[in-house]
Amino acid sequence: MSNWDRSNSEFITDQDSLTVPAGGATQPPSSFVLPPSFRPHGFRIGNVAIDFPVVQAALSGYSDWPMRVIARRLGAAYTLGEVLLDKFIVQVSKGSKARRYIRTSNEEHPVGAQLMGADPEGFPPAALKLAEAGFDIIDLNFGCPVKKVLGRCCGGFLLSTPSAALEIVGRVRDVLPPHIPLTVKMRRGLDDSQESRDNFLAIFDGAFRLGAAAITVHGRTVRQRYDGPSNWNFLREVKQHAGSRIVLGSGDLFTAEDCLNMLIQTGVDGVTAARGAIGNPWIFRQARALAAGQPAEHPSLAEQREVMLEHYRLAETTYGCNRTSAHMRKFGILGSRMHPRMKEVREDFVAVKTRDQWHAVVEKWYPR
Repeated sequence: MSNWDRSNSEFITDQDSLTVPAGGATQPPSSFVLPPSFRPHGFRIGNVAIDFPVVQAALSGYSDWPMRVIARRLGAAYTLGEVLLDKFIVQVSKGSKARRYIRTSNEEHPVGAQLMGADPEGFPPAALKLAEAGFDIIDLNFGCPVKKVLGRCCGGFLLSTPSAALEIVGRVRDVLPPHIPLTVKMRRGLDDSQESRDNFLAIFDGAFRLGAAAITVHGRTVRQRYDGPSNWNFLREVKQHAGSRIVLGSGDLFTAEDCLNMLIQTGVDGVTAARGAIGNPWIFRQARALAAGQPAEHPSLAEQREVMLEHYRLAETTYGCNRTSAHMRKFGILGSRMHPRMKEVREDFVAVKTRDQWHAVVEKWYPR
């Protein structure tokens, strides 16, 4: 692994936080009924039109260019790249291999980049590089709950320091071209104390005042990490407080039904599917179907096969033959939860170490 790889992915990724409940083929048929008065619609982030309110969140170690392209093809209205450190972005132009982290392509627009760091002075040059790389929106991460991130005063730590968080927002908004919207990702606070709630509101209102076009709010605190339920009641309160300002919700969105239920119950303008989209890019197509009053059809094993093979092909163009099997193994493992024989398929993907082994597992479990 290169120094660039270490400076970003090893620093951020927390595999324990990406446990995803089993679903897909093991779930009963959906009984979701769209309320007659509810009609999902698109929204705008600044001058960027998002045509449907279910989008793909930033996922460290996952939402790279291949994953985003697959998600867009299967209905994601907007995708976010994996969270990147400001210092990493400033260095990334020094190596062609590392530039895969900021790769964009015509078919995935609109696409956003998520940025994280501790020093307000480090954000502006990194944000400019991401805009130059072709990202349509720049998102600031004030919500990551990973311990090593918090220990370096990044991510969710900034929710405890409103002055620093708002200085970052102001500095980045000042340097970005006017046509590039700036957004913020937050959790509902560092913890459940009154001080944390006050800090949340100070950052939330201050960010909009400084020019943020939208804010995504995760319904858990930083201290919770991914334990316990996401507080959707808090999201509803935040949206009522925000009024016409654009608010997206996050937390516990593992199915298309979850996505639409959050929209219905909280009134947020959009929702960001995170862990629920790993290995299940069909969540976006299913959400569109449910919103149109149609059934959320489960992808056949043949379709899953084709998408898995295409995802691998795209990953090979990004990481090369020698690195792709290790990178794609985690997608196979999490994707196995959609298979009727989930446990056996998962065990086979766990053992994958080469391209031939990946294709052998797909051939074995996913018929043409």
